[in-house]
Amino acid sequence: MRFTSLIIELIRARPRLVFWLVVMCQALLWLLVPVIFYSSPPTDTVTVLAYGREYQVGSDLGPPLAFWLADIAFRAAGNHVVGVYLLSQLCFIVTFYALYQLARAVVGAQQAVIAVLLTMTVTAFSSPGVEFGPLILARPLWALVLLHSWLIIGQGRRSAWFALSIEAGLLLLTTVAAPVLLLLPIGFALATERSRRALKSFDPLFALLVVAVLVLPYAIWLFRADIFALPPWPATAELPDRVLRWGELSGGLLLGLIGIVVLVVLNSAWFHRKPENAPIIFRPPVDPLARQFVYVFALVPALAGSFVAGMFGLDHVVGGPGIALLMSGLAVVVTTGDLVYLRRQRVLRAVWAAAIAAPALAVMATTVIQPWTGKGELATSLPANDIARYFSDSFERRTNRPLQVVAGDPQLAGLIGMGPSRPHLFLDATPQRTPWVTPAKFGELGGVVVWRAADTAGKPPDDIAQRFPDIVPELPRAFERMIAGRQPLLRIGWAIVRPKQTP
Repeated sequence: MRFTSLIIELIRARPRLVFWLVVMCQALLWLLVPVIFYSSPPTDTVTVLAYGREYQVGSDLGPPLAFWLADIAFRAAGNHVVGVYLLSQLCFIVTFYALYQLARAVVGAQQAVIAVLLTMTVTAFSSPGVEFGPLILARPLWALVLLHSWLIIGQGRRSAWFALSIEAGLLLLTTVAAPVLLLLPIGFALATERSRRALKSFDPLFALLVVAVLVLPYAIWLFRADIFALPPWPATAELPDRVLRWGELSGGLLLGLIGIVVLVVLNSAWFHRKPENAPIIFRPPVDPLARQFVYVFALVPALAGSFVAGMFGLDHVVGGPGIALLMSGLAVVVTTGDLVYLRRQRVLRAVWAAAIAAPALAVMATTVIQPWTGKGELATSLPANDIARYFSDSFERRTNRPLQVVAGDPQLAGLIGMGPSRPHLFLDATPQRTPWVTPAKFGELGGVVVWRAADTAGKPPDDIAQRFPDIVPELPRAFERMIAGRQPLLRIGWAIVRPKQTP
């Protein structure tokens, strides 16, 4: 007797409902995990908020859109980081909605849900998705670019040109990898006669005009900043290390696909004695051009992105692993065939749930266990609210002014920058990175200089003492972590630089 679970029947009858259920549940999971287990936002999020507070047209971190949106979300939530966490999950939802719409146009609604379920197991869409920044915002924009590119190339919808131009312009305002990424759909459109037909109109010209208008302010800033220089090609002696780095990045991408690999292996006929009893998800035949589209955008961003990143010594794959692996689930579904057999349904369901829950459980376990091992410090365990409130209040009591600038240790200064008065971050070791505050302006406005104190004396480190020779250290302030464990108290040394002008 054939057994078909309720979930499979829902995929067949109500695929859209299944999509929204699973995507909203995962978004809720990764909204609750940081809210409950993080007493401080991740370091990258703190930096994004510090830069976003200034509303610069551009910075050394790249285009401005992600920074602006982070600050808007932070302020909209009442100066609480939960607004940024919510923004991250909105990006996740939009990314997968665009992926579902693209998959539905290629393989039909039922198999599109399977593609989404597979893609959700990619580790890039779990805990890394909490750290909002350019890499996270680029994901929904790239997914929308792919969706509307296919609607134009594969289905001839001229109405999609306007949406594509907006998304391309916003992508250029989000990540420095956007010009490289946008070359991929352009190259695909020029590769075949059928796709070239979509370019034989005035629509691409109007789209380019919209993109130019969107990116004009940032382009002007780039010209003025004179930072068009590409990273240097590695010397011959460095090539082995760069090739090794390429291998590490490629291995990281493969490791991120482990959930898909396990599910595909368990669903293969090798592990099922009676394949004829397995329920089937049917689709109409896939357009050959659509098959090429899926394979190209499943393989090229990962292969080329990891190679370029490895050769130029970048920290991550060009565009980020979320972009590189976005089409992996759909590529597996397209390769499977018109009939997708779902064998060993209970095992598949359990493994999929484990792949979704495992990263969240790992974050929870690390937050609870690591303080007791004493190995390293979790950036998300620092008492951000207490730190920001204490130094903001101390400065205001001493000077009768709200705290406007904070300097010293970048991590601690960034946390204080999230305080009630939203002081400016001043990176005194590299002042060119924070052009909104100069050393002279810092001396005029006054502020707080902070550092990690090694003892109760609170003597500043030599580098800080050299940059601020006139400061008088205060008694260090000790803070308790969210989970103390075996770790010592967090001692922060500090000093006030008084404003030159009286209120």
